[in-house]
Amino acid sequence: MQPEIDVFGISIKTFGIMFALGFLAAGAVLARRLKELDKPRDWAYEIIFAGLIGGLVGSRLYYLFQHSDQFSKDPLGSLFGGTGLVWYGGAIGGAIGVVIWARRRDMLGLGLLDLCAVPLALGYAIGRIGCQVSGDGDYGIASNLPWAMGYPHGTVPTPPGVKVHPTPIYETLAMCLIAWLLWRWRDRWPPGVLFAVYLIFAGVERFLVEFIRRNDDVIAGLTQPQLESLVMIAVGAVWFWRSSANAPTSPAV
Repeated sequence: MQPEIDVFGISIKTFGIMFALGFLAAGAVLARRLKELDKPRDWAYEIIFAGLIGGLVGSRLYYLFQHSDQFSKDPLGSLFGGTGLVWYGGAIGGAIGVVIWARRRDMLGLGLLDLCAVPLALGYAIGRIGCQVSGDGDYGIASNLPWAMGYPHGTVPTPPGVKVHPTPIYETLAMCLIAWLLWRWRDRWPPGVLFAVYLIFAGVERFLVEFIRRNDDVIAGLTQPQLESLVMIAVGAVWFWRSSANAPTSPAV
């Protein structure tokens, strides 16, 4: 594990590096898709910037919502501390940021969701590489499988000699596959349906991996991310069923 690297005497978090690379990769995919749709390529990085700001704010607020006791004890320290980012909160905040941008550019519509489907999957996949390299605690439960591993030098280290499921690797592989499939299917359905497929795939991926992660159960033996994943799957499935059957195929934007 390598939570930090030293560059000319400056300590840089490896998770932060992968976080930035995820946004850059998402921007590159967006730029290519916008070019296909005869839209300005520069819009890709406007979208990324809007999503980045919204995502950082949303992920932080979601973390504070989950740890309200910590916030009540130290409001300023909790609000501006260097740790505590939650993906679902980032997704909500990022979506709000992109919607604000889209209103300014007159791009609001179902096609905007399709435009963001592949970048979301790819960015998530790269972000999980950061979790793996930094050993930030997103690994799974103990395992004896041949590829199980320990994180003794991670940000959240495993006990000496304990090997666990490397769930960040599982998620990176799964989401890379999902991103590839979504890219191949980008012109296959009417506007909005590709995003519905993203919701289904991303929800199923997270729901399944949670069975071997370390999160606590909250209801009926399911973790909070699993409950949120079920909502994603249900919304995506209903959306796909209602939208894809009769509507004609057209470009995503």
